[in-house]
Amino acid sequence: MRKGKFITFEGCEGVGKSTQIRALKAYLEERGIDHIVTREPGGSAIAEKIRDIILSSENEGMDYACEALLYAAARAQHLKDMVIPALERGAIVICDRFVDSTFAYQGIARGLGEEFVDQLNRLSTKGIMPDITIFLDFPPQLSFKRKGGADREDRLESQDMEFHAKVYEGYKILARREPQRFVSIDASGSKNETREKVLAMLKSRGILE
Repeated sequence: MRKGKFITFEGCEGVGKSTQIRALKAYLEERGIDHIVTREPGGSAIAEKIRDIILSSENEGMDYACEALLYAAARAQHLKDMVIPALERGAIVICDRFVDSTFAYQGIARGLGEEFVDQLNRLSTKGIMPDITIFLDFPPQLSFKRKGGADREDRLESQDMEFHAKVYEGYKILARREPQRFVSIDASGSKNETREKVLAMLKSRGILE
Protein backbone atom coordinates (compact mmCIF):
# COMPACT_ATOMS: atom_id res chain seq x y z
CA MET A 1 0.00 0.00 0.00
CA ARG A 2 1.26 3.46 -0.91
CA LYS A 3 1.84 5.55 2.23
CA GLY A 4 4.40 8.13 1.12
CA LYS A 5 4.27 11.16 -1.15
CA PHE A 6 5.72 11.33 -4.66
CA ILE A 7 7.08 14.72 -5.78
CA THR A 8 8.60 15.25 -9.22
CA PHE A 9 10.47 18.26 -10.62
CA GLU A 10 10.27 19.22 -14.29
CA GLY A 11 11.60 22.01 -16.47
CA CYS A 12 13.80 22.92 -19.39
CA GLU A 13 17.58 22.65 -19.16
CA GLY A 14 19.21 25.09 -16.77
CA VAL A 15 16.08 26.15 -14.86
CA GLY A 16 17.50 25.14 -11.48
CA LYS A 17 15.89 21.77 -10.79
CA SER A 18 18.98 20.39 -9.08
CA THR A 19 19.25 23.47 -6.87
CA GLN A 20 15.61 23.29 -5.79
CA ILE A 21 15.81 19.53 -5.19
CA ARG A 22 18.82 20.06 -2.92
CA ALA A 23 16.91 22.79 -1.06
CA LEU A 24 13.90 20.54 -0.53
CA LYS A 25 16.16 17.69 0.58
CA ALA A 26 17.79 19.99 3.15
CA TYR A 27 14.35 21.07 4.42
CA LEU A 28 13.31 17.44 4.96
CA GLU A 29 16.63 16.49 6.58
CA GLU A 30 16.35 19.38 9.06
CA ARG A 31 12.98 18.01 10.17
CA GLY A 32 13.98 14.35 10.22
CA ILE A 33 11.47 13.41 7.52
CA ASP A 34 12.14 10.09 5.75
CA HIS A 35 12.82 10.73 2.06
CA ILE A 36 14.84 9.70 -0.97
CA VAL A 37 16.13 11.76 -3.88
CA THR A 38 16.37 10.07 -7.26
CA ARG A 39 16.29 10.86 -10.97
CA GLU A 40 15.16 9.80 -14.40
CA PRO A 41 16.42 8.30 -16.51
CA GLY A 42 18.38 6.37 -13.92
CA GLY A 43 18.04 6.15 -10.16
CA SER A 44 18.90 2.47 -9.83
CA ALA A 45 21.73 0.29 -11.15
CA ILE A 46 20.03 -1.08 -14.28
CA ALA A 47 18.24 2.18 -15.04
CA GLU A 48 21.54 4.09 -14.81
CA LYS A 49 23.02 1.83 -17.48
CA ILE A 50 20.08 2.65 -19.74
CA ARG A 51 20.63 6.35 -18.97
CA ASP A 52 24.19 6.10 -20.25
CA ILE A 53 22.91 4.75 -23.58
CA ILE A 54 20.18 7.39 -23.92
CA LEU A 55 22.30 10.45 -23.17
CA SER A 56 25.61 9.48 -24.77
CA SER A 57 26.66 11.87 -27.55
CA GLU A 58 27.96 8.79 -29.39
CA ASN A 59 24.38 7.68 -30.09
CA GLU A 60 23.31 10.50 -32.41
CA GLY A 61 21.67 8.03 -34.79
CA MET A 62 19.18 6.75 -32.22
CA ASP A 63 15.64 6.45 -33.55
CA TYR A 64 13.15 8.65 -31.68
CA ALA A 65 10.86 5.72 -30.90
CA CYS A 66 13.86 3.76 -29.60
CA GLU A 67 14.71 6.74 -27.38
CA ALA A 68 11.20 6.87 -25.93
CA LEU A 69 11.12 3.12 -25.34
CA LEU A 70 14.47 3.25 -23.52
CA TYR A 71 13.11 5.97 -21.23
CA ALA A 72 10.08 3.78 -20.52
CA ALA A 73 12.28 0.76 -19.80
CA ALA A 74 14.44 2.75 -17.39
CA ARG A 75 11.30 4.10 -15.71
CA ALA A 76 9.78 0.67 -15.13
CA GLN A 77 12.99 -0.57 -13.52
CA HIS A 78 13.45 2.60 -11.47
CA LEU A 79 9.91 2.39 -10.08
CA LYS A 80 10.42 -1.23 -9.06
CA ASP A 81 13.82 -0.69 -7.48
CA MET A 82 13.52 2.73 -5.85
CA VAL A 83 10.21 4.57 -5.98
CA ILE A 84 7.64 1.93 -5.00
CA PRO A 85 9.61 0.54 -2.00
CA ALA A 86 10.12 4.08 -0.64
CA LEU A 87 6.45 5.00 -1.06
CA GLU A 88 5.34 1.77 0.60
CA ARG A 89 7.41 2.50 3.70
CA GLY A 90 5.93 6.00 3.91
CA ALA A 91 8.84 8.08 2.63
CA ILE A 92 8.68 11.21 0.51
CA VAL A 93 10.15 10.52 -2.94
CA ILE A 94 11.71 13.46 -4.77
CA CYS A 95 12.45 12.67 -8.41
CA ASP A 96 14.29 14.80 -10.96
CA ARG A 97 12.08 14.26 -14.06
CA PHE A 98 9.42 11.60 -14.70
CA VAL A 99 6.68 10.93 -17.28
CA ASP A 100 6.19 14.62 -18.12
CA SER A 101 9.69 14.82 -19.55
CA THR A 102 8.85 12.00 -21.93
CA PHE A 103 5.70 13.85 -22.97
CA ALA A 104 7.53 17.15 -23.57
CA TYR A 105 10.77 15.84 -25.07
CA GLN A 106 9.66 12.78 -27.05
CA GLY A 107 5.94 13.39 -27.50
CA ILE A 108 6.09 17.05 -28.51
CA ALA A 109 9.69 18.04 -29.37
CA ARG A 110 10.49 14.74 -31.14
CA GLY A 111 7.04 14.66 -32.72
CA LEU A 112 6.03 11.16 -31.60
CA GLY A 113 2.66 12.50 -30.52
CA GLU A 114 0.66 12.76 -27.32
CA GLU A 115 -1.23 9.47 -27.75
CA PHE A 116 1.91 7.37 -28.33
CA VAL A 117 3.67 8.79 -25.28
CA ASP A 118 0.59 8.64 -23.06
CA GLN A 119 0.22 4.94 -23.84
CA LEU A 120 3.92 4.33 -23.25
CA ASN A 121 3.82 6.14 -19.93
CA ARG A 122 0.81 4.14 -18.77
CA LEU A 123 2.62 0.90 -19.56
CA SER A 124 5.82 1.90 -17.79
CA THR A 125 4.23 3.35 -14.62
CA LYS A 126 1.42 0.80 -14.00
CA GLY A 127 -0.60 3.64 -12.50
CA ILE A 128 2.13 5.09 -10.25
CA MET A 129 1.92 8.85 -10.72
CA PRO A 130 3.25 11.81 -8.72
CA ASP A 131 1.13 13.42 -6.04
CA ILE A 132 2.49 16.73 -7.28
CA THR A 133 4.73 17.79 -10.16
CA ILE A 134 6.63 21.06 -9.82
CA PHE A 135 7.31 22.69 -13.19
CA LEU A 136 10.01 25.34 -12.82
CA ASP A 137 8.80 27.76 -15.45
CA PHE A 138 11.63 29.62 -17.18
CA PRO A 139 11.96 29.76 -21.00
CA PRO A 140 14.95 27.91 -22.50
CA GLN A 141 16.25 31.01 -24.28
CA LEU A 142 16.83 32.52 -20.83
CA SER A 143 17.69 29.37 -18.88
CA PHE A 144 20.59 28.45 -21.19
CA LYS A 145 21.94 31.97 -20.87
CA ARG A 146 21.76 31.70 -17.08
CA LYS A 147 23.33 28.24 -17.19
CA GLY A 148 26.20 29.39 -19.41
CA GLY A 149 25.38 27.23 -22.45
CA ALA A 150 24.58 23.61 -23.18
CA ASP A 151 26.47 20.50 -22.11
CA ARG A 152 27.72 19.18 -25.46
CA GLU A 153 28.31 15.72 -23.98
CA ASP A 154 24.57 15.39 -23.28
CA ARG A 155 22.81 14.27 -26.47
CA LEU A 156 19.49 15.93 -25.61
CA GLU A 157 20.78 19.09 -23.98
CA SER A 158 22.93 19.80 -27.05
CA GLN A 159 19.90 19.96 -29.37
CA ASP A 160 19.16 23.32 -31.03
CA MET A 161 16.99 26.07 -29.52
CA GLU A 162 14.03 25.18 -31.73
CA PHE A 163 13.94 21.75 -30.08
CA HIS A 164 14.07 23.22 -26.58
CA ALA A 165 11.34 25.74 -27.45
CA LYS A 166 9.12 22.78 -28.39
CA VAL A 167 9.97 21.09 -25.08
CA TYR A 168 8.85 24.24 -23.27
CA GLU A 169 5.59 24.26 -25.21
CA GLY A 170 5.07 20.59 -24.29
CA TYR A 171 5.27 21.53 -20.63
CA LYS A 172 2.80 24.37 -21.19
CA ILE A 173 0.37 21.85 -22.67
CA LEU A 174 0.65 19.74 -19.51
CA ALA A 175 0.09 22.78 -17.30
CA ARG A 176 -3.21 23.40 -19.09
CA ARG A 177 -4.16 19.71 -19.18
CA GLU A 178 -3.44 18.72 -15.56
CA PRO A 179 -3.52 21.83 -13.36
CA GLN A 180 -4.21 19.90 -10.15
CA ARG A 181 -1.09 17.75 -10.39
CA PHE A 182 1.19 19.78 -12.64
CA VAL A 183 1.93 23.09 -10.91
CA SER A 184 3.93 25.87 -12.55
CA ILE A 185 6.35 27.85 -10.37
CA ASP A 186 7.89 31.04 -11.76
CA ALA A 187 11.64 30.35 -11.62
CA SER A 188 12.82 33.70 -12.97
CA GLY A 189 13.83 35.05 -9.54
CA SER A 190 16.65 34.15 -7.19
CA LYS A 191 17.23 30.63 -5.85
CA ASN A 192 15.83 31.60 -2.47
CA GLU A 193 12.73 33.21 -3.99
CA THR A 194 12.01 30.06 -5.98
CA ARG A 195 12.64 27.89 -2.90
CA GLU A 196 10.08 29.84 -0.88
CA LYS A 197 7.51 29.50 -3.67
CA VAL A 198 8.08 25.74 -3.87
CA LEU A 199 7.76 25.24 -0.09
CA ALA A 200 4.66 27.43 0.14
CA MET A 201 2.96 25.50 -2.66
CA LEU A 202 3.80 22.11 -1.13
CA LYS A 203 2.38 23.23 2.21
CA SER A 204 -0.76 24.62 0.61
CA ARG A 205 -1.32 21.29 -1.16
CA GLY A 206 -0.85 19.29 2.05
CA ILE A 207 2.31 17.56 0.84
CA LEU A 208 4.35 19.22 3.61
CA GLU A 209 3.16 20.33 7.04
